[in-house]
Amino acid sequence: MPGSVTPQPPWLVLPTYNEAGNIEAFAEAALAKLPASARVLIVDDSSPDGTGRIADRLAQRHEAISVLHRPRREGLGPAYIAGFERALGGGAGFVLEMDSDFSHDPAYLPRLLEAGARTDLAIGSRYVPGGGVGDWSVLRRAISRGGSAYARLLLGVDVRDLTGGFKCFRREVLEAIEPGSIRSRGYAFQIETTYRAIRLGFDVAEVPIVFRERRAGHSKMGGAIVLEAAWRVPLLRLRDAATSRS
Repeated sequence: MPGSVTPQPPWLVLPTYNEAGNIEAFAEAALAKLPASARVLIVDDSSPDGTGRIADRLAQRHEAISVLHRPRREGLGPAYIAGFERALGGGAGFVLEMDSDFSHDPAYLPRLLEAGARTDLAIGSRYVPGGGVGDWSVLRRAISRGGSAYARLLLGVDVRDLTGGFKCFRREVLEAIEPGSIRSRGYAFQIETTYRAIRLGFDVAEVPIVFRERRAGHSKMGGAIVLEAAWRVPLLRLRDAATSRS
């Protein structure tokens, strides 16, 4: 129709480091669940296992897939920031993020996009009714739940899964929270993006998902990532309080 506006497409950002055993099957599975207009951006931090080369082959095979090669490993936060900037620059209307190791099931993508169309930020949540975690030990479940509860208590927010990394941002939300100003490198990045969105008055909805153990490879979670989240969460609240007083 004359004068009609083409809807801005959704972009899925997939940060990778040593995911050669997962990325091809995962990207194919994700693409199959996304609308035809969607783009998939693989952000690889120079994985020594050849993940980047596999991603390049995928990009040659699928017009909807592109690859952003970064010169070195800097952590989850910087990889997502680079991916978000590329997606926004490419005209994304919605920006999705998720793990590329099948711990987040691509089958949930349509559900998350549907929720994202009704709210500002949709989060795939393990800790709302209908959600859950499979294949984890009792200790790991306790650490995960404890981390979310710790952040929720200190920040004074109602979101149950603050550490979750399966999200759908409306474009305007990402632009407003200015992810480029975030210095968190690990999973504290997930907490801070959600917290900033809430503090700016955006609506957040949690969509139940079941989180599984990764299909191949090794987890990147380590003690340094946990410690970073432990000290950055109270810092977020302190900075927020200082800003409110000024």
